[in-house]
Amino acid sequence: MNRSISYLVVVAFAIVALFSWRTNAQDEVGLEPAQPSVQMEHPAGPQAPPLTITLTDAIARARKLDSQYLGAVGSQKNAHDDILQSRNAMLPQASAVSQFLGAQGNGKDAIGRFVTQDGVHVYRAWGVFRQDLSPNTYLATGYRRAKAAEALAKAKAEIARRGLAVTVTKNYYTLITEQRNLATTQQALDQAQHFLKITQDAEKAGQSAHADVLRAQIQVEQQQQVFNEANLAMEDARLNLAVLLFPTLDENFSVVDDMDAAAPLPAFAEAQAMAMKDNPDLRVAMEAVREADLDVTAAKGAFLPSFSVETDYGIEANAFALRSVDVEEPHLGPLPNLGYFITAGVTIPVWDWGTLRSKLRQSQTNREQARAELSQTQRETLANLYAAYNEASVAREAVESSRRIATDAAESLRLSELRYQAGESTALEVVDAQNALTQGRTGYDEAQMRYRVALATLQTFTGSF
Repeated sequence: MNRSISYLVVVAFAIVALFSWRTNAQDEVGLEPAQPSVQMEHPAGPQAPPLTITLTDAIARARKLDSQYLGAVGSQKNAHDDILQSRNAMLPQASAVSQFLGAQGNGKDAIGRFVTQDGVHVYRAWGVFRQDLSPNTYLATGYRRAKAAEALAKAKAEIARRGLAVTVTKNYYTLITEQRNLATTQQALDQAQHFLKITQDAEKAGQSAHADVLRAQIQVEQQQQVFNEANLAMEDARLNLAVLLFPTLDENFSVVDDMDAAAPLPAFAEAQAMAMKDNPDLRVAMEAVREADLDVTAAKGAFLPSFSVETDYGIEANAFALRSVDVEEPHLGPLPNLGYFITAGVTIPVWDWGTLRSKLRQSQTNREQARAELSQTQRETLANLYAAYNEASVAREAVESSRRIATDAAESLRLSELRYQAGESTALEVVDAQNALTQGRTGYDEAQMRYRVALATLQTFTGSF
């Protein structure tokens, strides 16, 4: 009997020692700072101090690299050159002609065998001045259409610029949000580890059950996984922004967190006035109508006559000299070779089997389509303006609401921990309060990002404010 009692005492001491060792190990885990359990891979780069980038810097960098935006700017530059070319096409053109025409003689005199020449050797050195007066010239339809095309290209470049600003803004504040989220999850993990320490101490003092320790340990493991996922999301956001900002993939930069300093939302009447005045989508549709009107004018002008005037001044003689002797009338002595001749012509369209009228009908049909698209663009722009403004209004209200929720959640967690230590609440209530605080802080950060993106989207209609 005594031997059995001794055996039971030894087993009991072994169990107590094992439990004490496990508790001490848990205490050590609870005191460790939050660290990602998975190490992320990063592109190799120079170990220089990180470059600090603001949102303005980020947008400026992206404009130098984004292919779509650069293509729109290139189209605008080409359209400007089209204006110069169409303007120059209406001006007189000057050219120089220098020719030598050699023919076989008849063997008796200097007259050539070919009627196209008045001698065996003919020299031409002309300065040619030509002016074409087609309907496209004296109506200036080509020039005006080129100006409309430039305005259209400029509006499209502005659309690309504003769209790129939204993309950069979204990626920029996504990185800031993920950085904040990482800090929030790290705090949540620290709080979970702190509460685990509280439950362990309470269990040692006989004030709580081991189930509370297990619940706190589960919360620590869950928060560790959430922390790792937040770290992954932050790294992904950094890579996405780096692709937009650097010609080589470089993560050696930091961004300025200015989400708390968002611009105020203007009144809707002011936003609507700005949109009607400076909306690139409307300008695109309006310039498209302007181009269509000019195409109709050009199609009508094709029924008008075309004129041309050409003046040639220089030498066309049997000797390449300012003065020479006419071989047929040598008694006249040296005669001047310099002279001019003028060619004037008019072309009147008479019959073309209805081609010009068909082109006129096509241009009129295209004009009606452009006007319909303008009308639809005006309606869609107004509807999209309402939608963007309402989104910004809701996002702004969500920022204020989320701020209050995060503040209340922090106070709720503090009170829940105090009540648990006083034995007035359960571990589950504390864990719920921890989760509510994490969600509140995350929701606040996401609401701020949503408001920033909503403002950038609204500015695609109104321009900067």
